[in-house]
Amino acid sequence: MRRIAIAVVIASTMSLSLAGCGLGASENASSATPTRSNDITVGVLMPEETNTRYAEFDYPIIKKKVAELTQNKGKTEYANAAASAKTQNNQMQQMIDKKVDVILLDAVDSHNIAAMVKKAKEAGIPVIAYDRLAEGPIDAYVSFDNELVGEVQGRTLVEAIGNAQLSDKIVMVNGSPTDPNAGQFKEGALNELNGRVTIAKTYDTDKWSPEIAEASMTKAIDAIGKSNIAGVYSANDAMAGGIIKALKAAGVSDSDLPPITGQDAELPAVQRIISGEQYMSVYKPYPGEAEAAAEAAVAKVQGRNIQFDALTRDRVDSPTNKDIPAKLVTVVALTKKNIKQTVVADGIYTVADICTAKYKSLCDAMDLK
Repeated sequence: MRRIAIAVVIASTMSLSLAGCGLGASENASSATPTRSNDITVGVLMPEETNTRYAEFDYPIIKKKVAELTQNKGKTEYANAAASAKTQNNQMQQMIDKKVDVILLDAVDSHNIAAMVKKAKEAGIPVIAYDRLAEGPIDAYVSFDNELVGEVQGRTLVEAIGNAQLSDKIVMVNGSPTDPNAGQFKEGALNELNGRVTIAKTYDTDKWSPEIAEASMTKAIDAIGKSNIAGVYSANDAMAGGIIKALKAAGVSDSDLPPITGQDAELPAVQRIISGEQYMSVYKPYPGEAEAAAEAAVAKVQGRNIQFDALTRDRVDSPTNKDIPAKLVTVVALTKKNIKQTVVADGIYTVADICTAKYKSLCDAMDLK
């Protein structure tokens, strides 16, 4: 449950300031004396490999920030569960056995992991839920405002349809039912879609699988008719890629593709936005989220309570625990209009990364140089 109201940020010309995601001048790491040394270990558990962000952005940023905050004495232990709850349980047990000082947990299955969170707590290891809100006695939660993500997706989709009416049929392809974020994305999107368009078909997607999303879209096309789909809500970019494959396989030309949403600003999605295959993605400033998580983890271990409280001013509830300290980072709708001002300006990708030979003429036309 979202406990606070956060302003919607849909920027067409803005550059996100990473400093704004961290501490203020009165709250920096030097403002308190640590009760623990800098020789600490932060365990980092990521959920899956389909989404490239975890290995390419989140973990490297966390690792770098932990080193920076501990004068290069702190270290990180990393594991990725490859979408297996059982594997993640085993990985977390290994972290507990190694006696890491704190665990940053991005859960595969938020409910299944609760017993391991309790076990870590009993071993005296704080657990900070990262990106996805895990059940059990977690100490804090660092993520994006997930309901806002869905609202941004839903609102932008309606705007892309243009003069949307209830006669306009859309398909919803939601994320994994074991990921609590997926439910929040869906709830936020429905806040914008209900009463404005007709949701003709809706699907949940196990493990956020692009292949399952592609199969679901094929079913929707067969049921609705390819020419009767005004738009597609895809909860993330990887699934959007599968959805586009299904539409093209059904004979829909590039110029006739309906507006399709996404999330995560993955490089292929940015390129699809440039080509017009995908209408939008949600840019989630990973540096801000990852750095805030690293700061919270180090502060928690070192007993910097003032710093920890400053980082986690928000409050959220999970099915098992209430009033969990949280840091919720805002998000941006990414379209053709603001690629340069977001993912390029923030150093996520260079223009060279995006504008390969296949896309160079399109980039030139957009003045993306």
